[in-house]
Amino acid sequence: MASVHGALLDLKRLDLLARGGTSLHRLDPRAKVLATLVFIVCVVSFGPYQLSALIPFFIFPACLIAAGRLPAGYLAGKVALVAPFAVAVGICNPFFDRGILLHLGPLEVSGGWVSFASIVVRTALTVTAALTLTALTGFAPICRALVRLGMPKTFAMQLLFLYRYLFVLAEEAGRASRARELRSFGRKGKGLASYASLLGHLLLRTWQRAERMHMAMLARGYTGTFLAAECGRFGARELLFVLFWSALCIIMRLYNGAELLGSLVTGYLS
Repeated sequence: MASVHGALLDLKRLDLLARGGTSLHRLDPRAKVLATLVFIVCVVSFGPYQLSALIPFFIFPACLIAAGRLPAGYLAGKVALVAPFAVAVGICNPFFDRGILLHLGPLEVSGGWVSFASIVVRTALTVTAALTLTALTGFAPICRALVRLGMPKTFAMQLLFLYRYLFVLAEEAGRASRARELRSFGRKGKGLASYASLLGHLLLRTWQRAERMHMAMLARGYTGTFLAAECGRFGARELLFVLFWSALCIIMRLYNGAELLGSLVTGYLS
């Protein structure tokens, strides 16, 4: 519980990184959101066996991380937290899809292993792109940009509240877990049966906390809209940014850059 709580609190560093002064930070959030959406759509549209075609897409997050002066190690650590979920989704593929798809010298690789690697790579690409977008923009400006792009305000507010009060939920869960440990002597009360009462207690605490927060927001003039929304300008720089990365992602989606490069190299060597 403590490790999860610490990992959630560490996500606040993304909001601090969004206060940078690079040219990417100063771009209108809508431009970065649109470019990232095109990137994610192109990545997830690949088939389960198109592994090599995904490799060139690492250009997008790598360039944004370098230009935005973001800590690559920190973002890689956050992606590593999500990696077990991708592994759990695709770990059964090698057992059900045993048809040989390619040969690496004497090694025969089945289609299950290729699709498993494809799931992991696509997860790494999309999560890295989402984290990079948040580190360059901030979560609240992203929600405002989504509203200005046509997303319903109610859904955008729900996303913002989910992100903002996820840390409050983690804090409440940490307190409940520590209280349970202090009240249990030895191993008594630490079994799986005790988690039912812990979850019920956590539900009641968060419900009461949410009611107090809602009343405080109403007292401060909350009307269901973004207050003091930033009015960014979508100019020529933003248009060039969106067009460049969208065109590059579409080209990489239509043409397998890794295969083209491999054919050129093998043709040159032969």
